[in-house]
Amino acid sequence: MRAALHSSFGDPATVLAAGDADLPVPGPGEVRIRTVLAPIHNHDLWTVRGQYGYKPTLPAIGGSEGLGTIDALGDGVQGLQIGQRVAAASVHGTWSEAFIAPARMVIPMPEAIADETAAQLIAMPLSALMLLEYLRVEPGQWIVQNTANGAVGKTLAMLAAARGIPVVNLVRRDAGVQEMAALGIAHVFSTASDGWKDAVRAVLGDAGATAAVDSVGGTAAGDLVGLLGDGGTLVSFGSMTGEPMQIPSGDVIFKQATVKGFWGSKVSQAMAVEDKRRLVGELLQRAASGELKLPVEGVFALDDVAAAVTASGKPGRGGKVLLRP
Repeated sequence: MRAALHSSFGDPATVLAAGDADLPVPGPGEVRIRTVLAPIHNHDLWTVRGQYGYKPTLPAIGGSEGLGTIDALGDGVQGLQIGQRVAAASVHGTWSEAFIAPARMVIPMPEAIADETAAQLIAMPLSALMLLEYLRVEPGQWIVQNTANGAVGKTLAMLAAARGIPVVNLVRRDAGVQEMAALGIAHVFSTASDGWKDAVRAVLGDAGATAAVDSVGGTAAGDLVGLLGDGGTLVSFGSMTGEPMQIPSGDVIFKQATVKGFWGSKVSQAMAVEDKRRLVGELLQRAASGELKLPVEGVFALDDVAAAVTASGKPGRGGKVLLRP
């Protein structure tokens, strides 16, 4: 089969190339899925660089989420059938014509959900929904998040709104405000604009935010703590700058603030099966109803994987970049 492979770790645009790979065979409890579309996530690119929590054996096929149809069943698989349209995330090698997934992690996809949405519906949106529950915020309480125009940020804003939880969404470019508004996302502020902190505080009111999500690091983390109310929680979701979080100790002390990290993989492992099914069911329902929109920047062929990963890293892109075998 054809696949997007890398034989070394490094810049994805340099080390990734389309090539031939053996067609995988499902083992007991596994299925093989013929790929229709597979997204390019930031954590996929960090994996290719060799700088993520999971480091594959080389040569490796990129990708961790995909949509397709089942074309082979391993021993003992029940409840799934050949020809069924499904998606899977937290797997390996999805940037290929076929990939293997444990049957327990395969999600049947309703026809009401388009391919472009179904292909990216599990990993990032499920992380966003798990993050929303992790924050323990009640309807009417405020969340503040930076990099709100990223995949998780947009999804968090939409899912929180559907639950009656308001979110202040911070973007780093003035143009990002209109991009978010086009998706129906409110309370968007550009940190490039003068007086943005005062504008945010006017929206939050005297109580401040109950929780904040930082995906930038550096001084941006301190900005978020400054917007928290008493007893608020700051969650580190990522570090776009790669810089250590810089948080004023006075804000942490006098607000009795809590600072903690979130890694979706660990949270998912600790989550009860019933809770995960509930969250996946909510994602399917909100995607089918149109409450959750997952835009696409572009679709590339496997042979154009270098161009695809370059497009994925482009500042200000409007949606996810997908690969089509």
